[in-house]
Amino acid sequence: MSTNGTVDSIWIKRMKLGPMDPVKTATLVADAGIVGCSNQKGKRQVTIIEREVFEEIRRTLPDAEPYMRRANFMVSGIRLENTRRHILTLGGVRIEIWGETRPCERMDAQCPGLTLALDPHWRGGAYGVVLDDGEVRVGDTVSIQAPAR
Repeated sequence: MSTNGTVDSIWIKRMKLGPMDPVKTATLVADAGIVGCSNQKGKRQVTIIEREVFEEIRRTLPDAEPYMRRANFMVSGIRLENTRRHILTLGGVRIEIWGETRPCERMDAQCPGLTLALDPHWRGGAYGVVLDDGEVRVGDTVSIQAPAR
């Protein structure tokens, strides 16, 4: 598994079921999530997808766009599959991964076939909780660390 990558895109969802607004910088608050984003508290404070997954999906679904996944961050150079309890660092902000983000029928409403394409091997991404206050910017370095045994 690669341990270094890059933040490629950031999206903020202002309201439940609302549009995903692209931004260059996001402010994160520990144990809460992204400032201005409707997902606050709980274990699903932020969601992350892989750019490489979308590059592969677009070979068969050319209309699929990463924002359709409705994730907060798109990273490259990092594999998310089976990273439960790993610590993902975006810039200087740590996120503890709590699980796989399962695709739903909302994906197919935007691009028929996207739900099935995102289904296997954590291709729908991961979700987690914010451990630190701080800002994350497009272009920031990403790293991942396995949990201590």
